This record gives sequence, C-alpha cells and structure tokens, in this order.
Amino acid sequence: MVAKSLAGFALTAVVCLGFALLASGCGGSKTPAPAASIETTPTSHGTPVADSIVSDSFATKPVVKKPAVDPILLINTSAGSVKVQLFQQKAPQTVDNFLRNYVNRGYYEQTIFHHVDKNSMIAAGGFTPDLQAKPNRAAVYNEAANGLKNTRGTLAMARDPAIAHSATSQFFFNIVDNTGLDFVSDASDAEYGYCVFGQVLEGLDVLDKIAAQPVTAQGDFPSVPTEAVVIQNIQQVQ
Repeated sequence: MVAKSLAGFALTAVVCLGFALLASGCGGSKTPAPAASIETTPTSHGTPVADSIVSDSFATKPVVKKPAVDPILLINTSAGSVKVQLFQQKAPQTVDNFLRNYVNRGYYEQTIFHHVDKNSMIAAGGFTPDLQAKPNRAAVYNEAANGLKNTRGTLAMARDPAIAHSATSQFFFNIVDNTGLDFVSDASDAEYGYCVFGQVLEGLDVLDKIAAQPVTAQGDFPSVPTEAVVIQNIQQVQ
C-alpha cells in the first residue's frame, strides 16, 4: 500500500486523503493511520476553523459536563446493525461533538464506509456513496490520553496524522488491536494517538462482515468496498 500523509490544511477547501500509514513499532508491521477530511476557512491570524466552533481552541481542553450514564447507540447499516456504548466519562468532548454536531443532526445518514482493511480497521463518517465529502464542523480536542486503547471492537476518531487536534466527523472501528494508534505522549502530533470513545456491545460480526468486503482503489481512496456499505441512520437508544 502506498503511504499517504497530509502536509497541512488547504484553506476554503475539503482536503481528502484516504488513509496514511503509521508504523506500529512491533514486528516491522504497519498500521494505517486514519486521516480525516476537514472543511476550513481562514481567520485573520491564519488558523483554519470550520463553520461552527465546538471548542474555543484546538489546543485547549474544554470543560464538558459528564452525564451519569454513558450513551448507547444503534448504528444501522446496509450490512446490519451495531450497538455501541460511548465513553462520555472518558472522552466527554469527543462524545459531545459526535452526538450534538453529527448524530443528532442526521449527518451520518446515507454516508458510507470509505476505507476497509480486514487486517486493521474500517472507517466511515464523511463521504456520500459517490465519494463526495460532506462539510464538517469544527475540529475537537484530542482526548487520546484518556487511558483507552485501540483494541479490537473499539470506536475511535479519525484525524489528520500530522495534526493532533484535527478530528471532525470521521470515525473508525478497530478490527484488530492497533497498538500503534494509541497515545504515547504529547511531545509530538505523531505520538499523540487516536482517541477511543466507544466500544461495540453487539454486532462485531457485522463489522467483520464489512471488513471482509472486496475493495478497490478509487482516486485518493485506496480501499473502498466495491459494493457500498451505507450507514442508514444512527439512533441513540440510551
């Protein structure tokens, strides 16, 4: 697979990458690092922002009220349904963004799994069946240092590999243990890791079914299912 990375944001445009490669550091294998598409506009000081601000700064951790009970969602896809518990206690900013800015607005309806790798992960949350990017809201603070690991069956946020605090709408399910995506330190963007914010309760077999789909390269997308796997809707059931 050809390694892909993002040098930076393209202002006033959607930057679509597919997936970059990130070395796992174990046994010479590599784990694809999820990359997100981000719609931005320039500000007077040159910092890219999106059409709606969730946090005042990508680099400043905001305060979000934590609920007594972690939410549970049902993700209904053309391949079956997956029940997921979100870790709002551990990743309050991430879950708040996911629910308030995307799930509750119906954003994910008729979006697809645009990257599928049976040996790593499956990713969704930003593209229509014809691979057109949907507009994002503001990037959120990366809560990868919450102690949660990118183990099989977990749900995590995709981001620009070169910018720690750049996740917007795109997410991925870990099909295997992806230790190379875990938080290491805040010394660099590369070591910051990818924020885990949920866990599959039911439907891991559905994810494995999606991961086993035949794939093809389409433009900047290296591994798209030949038959689109569509998210029909996401419902909060708790």
